[in-house]
Amino acid sequence: MTTGSEMSFLSIADRLARRDEAAFEQVFKDHFKGLHAYAVTILKDDFLAEEAVQQVFFRLWERAEGLTFTSSPAAYLYRAVHNESMNHLKHSQVRAKHRLHAVRTSTADQEPVNTAELRELEKRLREALLALPEQCRTIFQLSRFEDLKYREIADKLGISVKTVENQVGKALKLLREKMIEVMICFILIHLF
Repeated sequence: MTTGSEMSFLSIADRLARRDEAAFEQVFKDHFKGLHAYAVTILKDDFLAEEAVQQVFFRLWERAEGLTFTSSPAAYLYRAVHNESMNHLKHSQVRAKHRLHAVRTSTADQEPVNTAELRELEKRLREALLALPEQCRTIFQLSRFEDLKYREIADKLGISVKTVENQVGKALKLLREKMIEVMICFILIHLF
């Protein structure tokens, strides 16, 4: 059996086009770490970089049948990761501009927020946070309230980045479940 470095450019494209899982797995193993490191240099975030690289590999597999390499597979993958990362940055900038515009334009037309309702929402959020398992709550607070990156949290708590990712996801799911009823009531009160 040939290794990834022994496969020619043409044989890789041909094997991928035939949905050869072993060829895809070899390309993934040969290039993932380097592509991830490259994406981190652009996005400055380990989790976002991993998502970008995974998206590139997903698209590679999805489009494998019609794929032709004009250069080496590595060059193709690095270009794809660069484009994916840049798209993410552009979308982030657009979202930030939209939020800023929404804040500037919405305050003049809105009625003042009822401070009693706001206090009630804050109380319910605190209760929902306190209901989280201790490790989950700690990780979530470090991520969302102290703006620590997943790697920083993992290092600080002596756990893996994957554990941090899982715990933040779990916290968001549990908070959504607890807060959805409160938010629906809040919205209904303001509609009528």
